[in-house]
Amino acid sequence: MPAESQGGFFARLKDRLMKPQGGLASGFARLFGARRIDAEILEELETRLLQADVGVAVTTELLEGLRKRIARHQLDDIEALRQALREDITALLQPVAKPLVIDRGHKPYTILVVGVNGSGKTTSIGKLATRYTRDGLKVMLAAGDTFRAAAVEQIGIWADRSGAELIAQQSGADPAAVAFDALNAARSRGVDVLIADTAGRLQAQAHLMEELRKVRRVLGKADATAPHEVLLVLDANQGQNALAQAKQFHDAVGVTGLVLTKLDGTAKGGIVLAIAKQLGLPIRFIGIGEGADDFGEFDAAAFAAALIDGE
Repeated sequence: MPAESQGGFFARLKDRLMKPQGGLASGFARLFGARRIDAEILEELETRLLQADVGVAVTTELLEGLRKRIARHQLDDIEALRQALREDITALLQPVAKPLVIDRGHKPYTILVVGVNGSGKTTSIGKLATRYTRDGLKVMLAAGDTFRAAAVEQIGIWADRSGAELIAQQSGADPAAVAFDALNAARSRGVDVLIADTAGRLQAQAHLMEELRKVRRVLGKADATAPHEVLLVLDANQGQNALAQAKQFHDAVGVTGLVLTKLDGTAKGGIVLAIAKQLGLPIRFIGIGEGADDFGEFDAAAFAAALIDGE
């Protein structure tokens, strides 16, 4: 995404995190009023972080760092406290802020997209397709969710919107067969990027997770290096459940990158920090709405600023 567009994206993120219905950034904005640093404000900050699903471990780490600097008289006022928290959050997120780079040495570069029902998986696929076709890449979508009645239709709409090609089979077809056929078709048609959808599933459904493993194995038979990216889509509204999902999907299929969606609709965006600390998986993209432009590469400093600076 061009720098100007990316800047506009994070401005919209800040605006949506500041929403009056209890958005996370609005809570920090109210906390960092014209007040002195004292024990009460640190307790309030701890409460805000925990309520935002930052988690006990990360909250403790952030507060300990702030208290040490306060004891050394390095933080004299509330603005210095705010800046220090923003810097600490940026430092925590920086190691996982890794954009997805399409390796043109692999053609097609194959992205397997996984996640639970309702996470925003199909929408994220459509936004990825839009992004890559705008970059001049030839994109194909594989409709691997063959069980949900509207899934093929939905991904077909995104294919039309983005200008991507679509490979689909009849309802109830073997998802692994769809992925295998799509990869072969993508290779023969000179496609640059293949994005393969999968049926949304709960991580506790063992037979469905095994099916996902099968899709991955079959892609590997068609191309020993595929899939080149296993992208897990997580709904930020799920809070700690999203962390549990990430762990189990990673154990099952080896997740290589994350998409965090619906950050415009949650006061629990702190789960981003918990995921970064506990899993260390690259956060590729975040989504803040339904539109194709409400989707951008994850930027640690910009996210921390949107979270902490408020208005």
